[in-house]
Amino acid sequence: MATILGLTGGIASGKSTVSDMLLNKGYTVIDADLAARQVVEVGQPAYLAIVEEFGRSILNKEDDTINRAKLGDIVFHNEEMRKKLNGIVHPAVRGLMLSEKDQAIESGKNTIIMDIPLLFESELTWMVDRTIVVYVDSETQLSRLMKRNQFTEQEASSRIASQFPLKEKIGLADAVINNNGTIEETEEQLEKILNEWDLRP
Repeated sequence: MATILGLTGGIASGKSTVSDMLLNKGYTVIDADLAARQVVEVGQPAYLAIVEEFGRSILNKEDDTINRAKLGDIVFHNEEMRKKLNGIVHPAVRGLMLSEKDQAIESGKNTIIMDIPLLFESELTWMVDRTIVVYVDSETQLSRLMKRNQFTEQEASSRIASQFPLKEKIGLADAVINNNGTIEETEEQLEKILNEWDLRP
């Protein structure tokens, strides 16, 4: 039986770094963010549903792709519209991820990583057997996000506030990787978890 591992964290917590480490070790990583981009490509069912709901003004003129910034502005300030968007995108993302998981199991993989930023917020723990949270303290999270996205402190704070606090996620996780230190320290913690749980690619 394959083990399905849920990897999560907060914005700018270093989850992608851990995800890359797992890929480099030969693990299959199914990325929710990547799936979310794939399901809204031009012509996909979710894309057509979004255009029908939000109108063509959210599209880029040159190639009809969805302008994520325009769509983001609409839903960031409107809870009802955000729910409508999530109602279209989330089921499509789940469907794609589950079919990729089934393919990985069929090809003989022992461990499959589901990289899901909003694993707890979206109540998707039913998709996985165990969970790992990548944690940083709030000061580090804020400064990394400001640096990475060129956000003001206010912009970064509001993005962080829209997610579960990382401290709460720790209490929900089966294992925690503290990513406040060096890359080497993070990798050591990951290795320890994989060994303790006897998880092979």
